[in-house]
Amino acid sequence: MAALGWLTPRRRSATARSVLAGEASAEAARKNQEATAPLDEAAEPDFPVLGDDKAAAFFDLDNTVMQGAAIFHFGRGLYKRKFFETRDLARFAWQQAWFRLAGVEDPEHMQEARDSALSIVKGHRVAELQTIGEEIYDEYMAERIWPGTRALAQAHLDAGQKVWLVTAAPVEIAGVIARRLGLTGALGTVAESVDGVYTGKLVGEPLHGPAKAEAVRALAAAEGLDLSRCAAYSDSHNDIPMLSLVGHPYAINPDTKLRKHARELDWRLRDYRTGRKAAKVGIPAAAGVGAVAGGTAAAIALSRRRR
Repeated sequence: MAALGWLTPRRRSATARSVLAGEASAEAARKNQEATAPLDEAAEPDFPVLGDDKAAAFFDLDNTVMQGAAIFHFGRGLYKRKFFETRDLARFAWQQAWFRLAGVEDPEHMQEARDSALSIVKGHRVAELQTIGEEIYDEYMAERIWPGTRALAQAHLDAGQKVWLVTAAPVEIAGVIARRLGLTGALGTVAESVDGVYTGKLVGEPLHGPAKAEAVRALAAAEGLDLSRCAAYSDSHNDIPMLSLVGHPYAINPDTKLRKHARELDWRLRDYRTGRKAAKVGIPAAAGVGAVAGGTAAAIALSRRRR
């Protein structure tokens, strides 16, 4: 940590939390790694390189692999299962609205949002959330996977490489999605648990922005990978730190800032949206785990209007 001495205490603390979150996510991903069956999707023939065991691929989840935000759909499933009540929605919705309007990550508001979301699962068993995650995937997520991105992931699998999701979503939910897609595993936000029960605290911080890059770096070191031979895929400029780590960065369904950055650096681009639907859909990643119930409020309101 000596190299961080030039930073202010606040910046040093934030950097340390990113490193902690990244290392915790990498450790969780390696523990949960499972052998899975390959997918049936067609793959692009020009990349990756067949038989390169020092290479792997890292895929952001929201709006890259899946339309919308995983945490939004997870929140819908938890509300359906009475994990929180309607009266909680106003508070959660206000927090989500603040993130949308302010467009910045104020530490106090971020902490309040995280605490609210974590309070939903506090006291529940990890195994319970994993089982529910399987059900929620079938209910809300399975039909929202982008076929084009899935084919890109399959190309790496067919080449004998490991493929990891990297997301701010809870690592348990990320693991469910990775398993269902036949991927190697997932890096996600790690919530603290003791004896298999959630404590209501995070390990470090949500796996967002720089924390994603730290997670990829830690996993690559543990797996003996050469990052210059690895690929990373994302839709968001928030993931530029992760994309910049690898030798083969891809901008998938990119937001405006990432598209501009990718063109300037001659990164590869793929856009699986069409026309006006190319506008980014979902919840801003800046809200992290605090988006669970805020997004749910919007979903419930929409559902009521349709009745």
